[in-house]
Amino acid sequence: MDDLENAINKKYGKSLHFLNPKSEKEMNEALKNYASEYVKLKVNNQFVKVKYVGYEEDKESVDIFLESEAVSNPKKVETAVSFLYNLFDDQMNIIHIVINGQRKSERLNYPDRYLFQEF
Repeated sequence: MDDLENAINKKYGKSLHFLNPKSEKEMNEALKNYASEYVKLKVNNQFVKVKYVGYEEDKESVDIFLESEAVSNPKKVETAVSFLYNLFDDQMNIIHIVINGQRKSERLNYPDRYLFQEF
């Protein structure tokens, strides 16, 4: 949580905090922008738009929820995720891809940023 706060505040020149209700609206906007830069998604070899849904504080971590535009018959999913890689060389991101109720999860450790799944 602290690392993500620091990354967002450094990137956008802010002083936002997850546990401060007064920062919630600005934090949502900053996370939306941050996610659009550090998360890319391809389905069936085509880039798709990723929509920021929201976040949830989970003890000392933050779960960020994203969803893609509708894609018919998704078979191959590729992601490029590099949250906090610009600040830390020991960063880990856990990616959950859910399609038609089937979930596949993977952990990406710095410097790995690419994930490929077939459904």
